[in-house]
Amino acid sequence: MDQESAVERLGELGHSTRMSVYRLLIKAGDQGLPVGDIQKHLGIAGATLSHHLHRLIKVGLVTQHREGTTLLCFAELDALREVMGFLEAECCTL
Repeated sequence: MDQESAVERLGELGHSTRMSVYRLLIKAGDQGLPVGDIQKHLGIAGATLSHHLHRLIKVGLVTQHREGTTLLCFAELDALREVMGFLEAECCTL
């Protein structure tokens, strides 16, 4: 991982709504959550949620899969682990 990618991912998580979405998806685990359930849990408008999900998807923190008529969202934990590994890689090297 390079610094620019880490900055992009951390930057997207630096918004309260996106952090809430991501944390909720982490809690959902491998099952993911339908978009409608995310909207109900967080009490935000569909268009607003769509905007925030798009930003998380763009940097690889979230993926979506369609199952029939349901759009499921998943937290990409490996993407978060990459950022954490990037930060930890230089721990205590001075």
